[in-house]
Order: sequence, then structure tokens, then C-alpha cells
Amino acid sequence: MMHLPVLYNEALRELKIKPDGIYVDCTFGRGGHSNGILQQLGPEGKLLSLDRDITAIESDLAQEMLQDSRFELEHCCFSQLQEVVEQRGWQAKVDGILMDFGVSSPQLDDADRGFSFMRDGPLDMRMDRTTGLSAAEWLAVVPEDELVQVLFDYGEEKFARRIANAVVTQRLESKLETTKQFSDLVVAAIPYKEKHKPPATRSFQAVRIAVNHELDEIKAVLEQAVNVLNIEGRMAVISFHSLEDRIAKRFIRDESRGRYTDSKLPILAEQEVLLRLKKCGKTIKAGRKELEENPRARSAVMRVAERR
Repeated sequence: MMHLPVLYNEALRELKIKPDGIYVDCTFGRGGHSNGILQQLGPEGKLLSLDRDITAIESDLAQEMLQDSRFELEHCCFSQLQEVVEQRGWQAKVDGILMDFGVSSPQLDDADRGFSFMRDGPLDMRMDRTTGLSAAEWLAVVPEDELVQVLFDYGEEKFARRIANAVVTQRLESKLETTKQFSDLVVAAIPYKEKHKPPATRSFQAVRIAVNHELDEIKAVLEQAVNVLNIEGRMAVISFHSLEDRIAKRFIRDESRGRYTDSKLPILAEQEVLLRLKKCGKTIKAGRKELEENPRARSAVMRVAERR
């Protein structure tokens, strides 16, 4: 049975897919959204999917879909969107872009990936294991003050300094190598625990975001998406936590309303901005039926905008 990703029907609906259109799915993942888009395309339609995780690229479904001449797949980051689109001569011709941020269920469920404190495994956390520092390598060298800032900014962890100090103290003796070691260290460093939230949740999120440069990638792909979209082309953005959603919300707001909106101040000529997007409707969340079938969908939020 085909995996249906979060907000599957809503995403396909909001993209307003044209049979002969050009579309980009920025996260192939398990292929659910991509497969749904491809099914709605006619013989002249085109779909390009991206994923920085080589496991997704090499999956059976990806290889099967590549037999379809309308479909292409690239192993790359969000920040390479404009580059791969331009390589195909699609600049300002793309009719729809889907962005699905965050970690996929297969990544969370695979202990070897090191994303989850629920399963003991190597402390990796890289979405692309072919490049960059693993979480273990990063924690072994990151300056204490920088780690404090990461834990506070990306994890909203109020005990950031205690945890950072514990990491620095521990690495003087031995390197943190497994998810259990890091989780146990965080639990020991926190003086009291929140109800209904495992103590390591915030720290794992923060380190994952830092290791993968996730927020920088999101800012880059949003900006590039506007550049490659056709007039009336749509972008649908799915976020899973407040940091991601805040970036998407502000970007769409600024590109829809302008960055200088204080009615009490005159708008100078040099401050005038081109409004490149039109916000489409309200935020969209998973319905009751989807939440019953997939509890992880409870935090998903989709925002939609259209190129002016």
C-alpha cells in the first residue's frame, strides 16, 4: 500500500495541479507526495523531486518512478533548488513547489540514523550521511557558548547552559557516541522534568537543526522558490515545529504585504518593495481522521502562497 504523507490530499489540492505543468517536490521522502503529483500529470507534465537523504534516492519506489520519463530525482539540499531548476531551463516556469520540512518517519524509526532518543544508536543525525559532521563529531568540537546558544535558540531549552556544561565536561573524559549517552547526559543535567515531554526532546531537536543547518536551508529555499515560480504558480509549505513555521509565516507575510507596513510612517522611494506573493487562505492542519491514523500529523501546519 502506498504511504500517504501528512496533509496529502490538502497539498495536492492547494497546488492546483495542471496536467501539463512543471512541479517540484523539495522532499521526496517516501515518495507519497511525489507519486500523488505524478498521477495527476498528463503526458506533457514534469515533476522534479529533491532529497538530501541518499536512502530516499535509492529507495525501490524512487527507482520505480524514475522509469517514468516525466519524473526526475536529484540528490541535493533545499538550497540548491534554483540551481537544479535552472539546469533544466525552468527558471520562472515552475507551476508548483511543495516543501515538507522536518524529519521523516523512516529517519526517526531507524536507530542507525541517530535522530531519536527513543532508540539507542550512533549519534549521527545527518540527513545526508555523505557529507558534514555527525552530531557526535559536532558535539566533540563545538564551543560551549555556541552550544548554549543552539540549545536555547533551536530547542528553546531553558537549561541550555547546564546541558552545554555537562557536554563539555563529559568530552574531556570521553566522546559522546550514542543517542543513549547523549540522552542520559541531558536527563542528568536537568534539575526537574516537564510533564508529558521527555527531557531530551528539546536538545535532540536543537542539535539536529544545527548539524543539518535546517533553518538556513529553509530560508534559502523559500527565497529561491519565489524566483523559480511561474506567475500564478503556487508554493505549499508544511512545517512541523514553531521555528520552521515562523520562518515560513514571516516570509509569506513580507512577500505578500511588503516589509514596510507601518501606516504612521511615510514609505520612502528606496523602501518600496515588489510584492511577489499572494497569501492563499488560512493555515491548514490535519483533520480528525488523519490524526487518528497518524498522531505525528498533529504538529503539521501548511501555508500556501501564489506568485504574483
